[in-house]
Amino acid sequence: MKNKKNLIVSSGNPHKIEEIKSILKDLPFNILSKDEVGLKDLEVVEDGETLKENALKKALEVSKKVEGIVIADDTGLFVDKLDGRPGVYSSRYAGENATYKNNNEKLLKELKDVPLEERTAKFKTVIAVVLEDKNHITITGECSGKIGFTPEGEDGFGYDPLFIVDGYNKTFAELGDDIKNKISHRADALKKLREALKNIIEDDRNENTSSK
Repeated sequence: MKNKKNLIVSSGNPHKIEEIKSILKDLPFNILSKDEVGLKDLEVVEDGETLKENALKKALEVSKKVEGIVIADDTGLFVDKLDGRPGVYSSRYAGENATYKNNNEKLLKELKDVPLEERTAKFKTVIAVVLEDKNHITITGECSGKIGFTPEGEDGFGYDPLFIVDGYNKTFAELGDDIKNKISHRADALKKLREALKNIIEDDRNENTSSK
């Protein structure tokens, strides 16, 4: 492709945007947040019953208003002992205007006196991709771990200080962005997304070549 295409992320979360830019930096796209394309005030109500429904809804709403490929994700923490809660409600587990601290405190309260071996959990991310022709695909990434007893580490956001990653014995907040961006649920999904985008780029090249 001679010219870079726009890849618009249906989010204004700076942590998320930087993570996505880091993982997709080798691809020929201008990666822009919804704020950067003039949609800062666009708020999509995440009322889906699954991560997939929410991700797709956010991507489609932005896609109606911009030119380019649009991606949106929804992420949830699924704790086995809590029958999968907080799940799709992870960002607002302690209420609509809950802070990260509020959500973490509620989670710890619900797991009070539960031993570490029973605090198993998974982070899941679903990414929805709406292409320029409005066709769409979804991609899922996962990361397994356990919920710690106290917040540990200074990096990361959300439940990162509580989520002890399998195989590392440290929380996401202790591991730092470099490692997190290689092993996290979102990283897993974004790696799969990168492969899908490479195929889209190749299809475009083949189409342009055959039309000459």
